[in-house]
This record gives sequence, C-alpha cells and structure tokens, in this order.
Amino acid sequence: MLIPPRYPMPIRALVLLGAALLLTPPVASGQGQYRAPRTADGRPDLNGFWQAVNTAHWDLEDHAAAPGPVFELGGAYAVPPGRGVVQGGPIPYRPEALAKKKVYAANALKEDAEIKCYLPGVPRMMYMPYPVQIVQSTSDVLMLSEFATAQRTVYINGKELAPADTWMGWSNGRWEGETLVIDSTGFMGSTIRGMDEAGAIKVRFLDRAGNYHTDGLHVVERIRRTGPDHLLYEATIEDPNVYTRPWTISMPLYRRIEPNMELGEYKCEEFAGDLIFNPYAKEPVAR
Repeated sequence: MLIPPRYPMPIRALVLLGAALLLTPPVASGQGQYRAPRTADGRPDLNGFWQAVNTAHWDLEDHAAAPGPVFELGGAYAVPPGRGVVQGGPIPYRPEALAKKKVYAANALKEDAEIKCYLPGVPRMMYMPYPVQIVQSTSDVLMLSEFATAQRTVYINGKELAPADTWMGWSNGRWEGETLVIDSTGFMGSTIRGMDEAGAIKVRFLDRAGNYHTDGLHVVERIRRTGPDHLLYEATIEDPNVYTRPWTISMPLYRRIEPNMELGEYKCEEFAGDLIFNPYAKEPVAR
C-alpha cells in the first residue's frame, strides 16, 4: 500500500497499521483456538460423519511397510508404512507384557477381534478405516461406526459406574469449554486360545500389530473441533496390567462431506461365523 509522502510519519504509520489489521484473518477466541458452531443448547457442534486417515489401524507405533499375513493376497493385504500416533515415543509396556505382545502379533490373524467381527472397543473404533457418525442431544452423545454396527453412548455429566463389562465399555462425558472429555471403563476382554491359561487376564487388541490391553483398561478421550471439517482426537490409555504408565494417542479426524453420506450396513458376522464356531462343530468343515 503506497502512502503519499506529504503525510506526517505518525499518520502514515497508523494507516499502514489499519491496513494490516484489515488484511489479517480474525483470530478465534480462546487463545487462538477455533470456536465451533453451536447446537441448540449452546454446546460445540460435533455432529457429522468423521474418519481417521492414517495407519493407526495397522499399528499405533511407527512402522515400515511389511508383508501381510496371507501370502496369496500379495500387496492387497500388505501393511502400509506409517508414522505412529503415540505421543512421546513407544508404548510403555511392562517387560513381560511386551513379550506377550510379540506373541499376540504373530497370532493376530486368528485371535484379533476384527477378524471375528466382534465389536472393536475403545479407542480402536475411532481410527479403524470406517466412518464414525456423531449424533448429539442435550443429555447424550451417540457414536456409531460402520464396522459391525458398533455404537456407544456417552452420558453427559453421567456419574454412574459400569453396571457390567462390555465390549464397548461405559462412557461418561463432560464439556470443558470446546472439548468433549469422555471417561470410559468397564471393558470386556477375551481369552486367547492356546496362549492364556484358564482364568488368566483377558485381553483385546488395539490394532493389527498385536498392541493390546486387558479388562483393566481405563480410557480418557478428548475431542475438540479444530476447523469446519476437522476434529482433534486424543485418548489417554491406562492399564496397570500391561503398561508402566498412562500413554496418549493423538490424531485428526476428517469430516466426510459427500452430500449423500450415510453409514452403510456392514454386518460382518456372516463372514466370520465359520471362523468362530467351526472349531466347536462335531464335524468341522474342511478348509
């Protein structure tokens, strides 16, 4: 912007400052934090279809490309390379738990809940390669995944403890400014056949790489809208049976903006029935 030299220097400086302010995008309230649109009750609006676009589904930690577990599928089931989503380094396993993780990884094709079409649990549901729909009301937040028709209810300002252990746990939520904080417990695990003795702690996988938790899991999630089409998703994972300390994953979730977007019906039980029940049949079907 050119200012005629006949104007005094202070006036020229004020004009330049005003022009700079006009050209500078407005800063969102709250120390530069994006302020989400509001629902009818004044809460940040998280409604919509959201999806992770990363490789956490294969492995939460840094990993190189690798062959898949089924040789005949070649590149179609190979593991894509990816950066980890774990904050501050590798998952802090206890030494004995890390040894088990390696055994579980080698047997994931048989034992992973995803293979069996079990409900994916938390936080795994949020970063599988399927969209997640968030639906808000004044008292609850409903989250639905396309995989296995999984769903969870977050009870806003809920105080109740889990009445029973379930695949998806029990979630109480609260709003802290722009952030939805979800505290979840009451998770059910399953026995790994041939690897865990009867009565042993039950485990579940967090990804395809054999990273796992037990039924001692406690998860605190934080979800905040950082733009019109982005959420910041963080989950702090605690399980003293497996880890030396709590640890956190963090990733963006992206809005699916197709005008006709909806969750498809992916009931995968029919694809996994023989895998689950064939070992118990009187006459197992030969494969």
